[in-house]
Amino acid sequence: MVGVSFPVRADLWSTAYYAGWKQSTMPASNIDFTAVSHVIHFSVVPNSNGSLNSSANSLTIGNSSDVVSRGHAAGRKVLVCVGGAGSQTGFQGAASAANLSTFVTNLVNFMVARSYDGIDLDWEPLPSADFSQYTNLVNALRTALNGFAPAKLLTAAVGAYPVYGDSATGQYTMFAALQAKFDQINVMTYDLSGAYSGWVTWFNAPLYNGGLQFPGTSRFVPSTDEAVSNFIAGGVAPGKLGIGIAFYGYVWSGGTGTSTGGAALPRQSWTSAPTTTAPSYDAIMTTYYQPSLYHWDTNAQAAYLSLDNLNSANDKFISYDDEHACQAKVSYARNRSLGGVMIWELGSGYRPGQPAGQRDPVLQAVKQSLATPRIVNVQSTNQDLQLDFTSLPLARYRIQWTSNFPASAWQTLTSNVPGTNGTLHITDPGAITGAPARFYRVQTPP
Repeated sequence: MVGVSFPVRADLWSTAYYAGWKQSTMPASNIDFTAVSHVIHFSVVPNSNGSLNSSANSLTIGNSSDVVSRGHAAGRKVLVCVGGAGSQTGFQGAASAANLSTFVTNLVNFMVARSYDGIDLDWEPLPSADFSQYTNLVNALRTALNGFAPAKLLTAAVGAYPVYGDSATGQYTMFAALQAKFDQINVMTYDLSGAYSGWVTWFNAPLYNGGLQFPGTSRFVPSTDEAVSNFIAGGVAPGKLGIGIAFYGYVWSGGTGTSTGGAALPRQSWTSAPTTTAPSYDAIMTTYYQPSLYHWDTNAQAAYLSLDNLNSANDKFISYDDEHACQAKVSYARNRSLGGVMIWELGSGYRPGQPAGQRDPVLQAVKQSLATPRIVNVQSTNQDLQLDFTSLPLARYRIQWTSNFPASAWQTLTSNVPGTNGTLHITDPGAITGAPARFYRVQTPP
């Protein structure tokens, strides 16, 4: 008798932002809610007097009702985001001593009126000068949300690195002190590069820096791994953190002084800076993608397209998260015992011009990664037993067995088996030679 067990990954969240202005091209009826654990509806904007602007990002009553009702029908939590890029000034006024109480009341009332399950806080940028107000807002929101039974959720989107010129550690110390107030702290591990002075062409959302340093310095280029390590070193528990998956990318164009005439590859410097734009995944695939242009950077664990015409100012370097990058990031989150992954944002990964079933490839890659490992085949070969199961890149697996299930103790068959992004074949020698029943389980990380 043989049984196979795959642990449920309920501890790994997949939180996805859903922009109100995208609902005209990607209605909530087209969201695969089985691919996500939480949806964050983006967003209401804080006004300096503590009132809310729900029209700026098309959070109409109808849009709220559509995503909330469908999310709840699928058994998923739907939160409302407050803030977004450039929201700092509004937050500073709204979270002032004079307006904080009104602001929190308005947020909670908005959440209740539209049946959301919690609030996501996205104060951008968040310099150290605002830490005191931010802390007061978080504490006030947590107290208000704890007044519900069960308590409503409080999550945050936070910068991967401190605001330029700020303390190197202050941000991490603050979130370590506040982490008990949050259900999730999702680190925006994207927008990690740009055509800035002293930079090189670099990826939008790489997992690793690959050992690359800025020209003439000992400072490493940014990466997801460094950002996560900084938060953990600062005292934030890994299980509170999520890492970002970007359903968009960056197109670097032109520039002079590179070896090819224009920006076409990662790690290039320049004398005249390239320009950058940030198209959606759909736009990248529609406008630029060709199999011959595709590359996978093993050191950075990142995908890119290279349009390289010799000595041409029309060269392009296009960095984006593809299906492989999604798989690698799920493995990374598991390897480091993080809370989960966060997607920005669903509408950018949606491809309305594609046939049904092919319109959300990167979301499906996340879904499949979260469901991996899964059994493919179990068969006997003479007296041996072969277990076949799917695996992910960067993942490592432990295969264990027991003769009693439920088990009080497991025996390790093999450990630290590297994932291949394909099917792994594991043999248990002599497993069916008059032996008692065996039950197997696969664990990742080992």
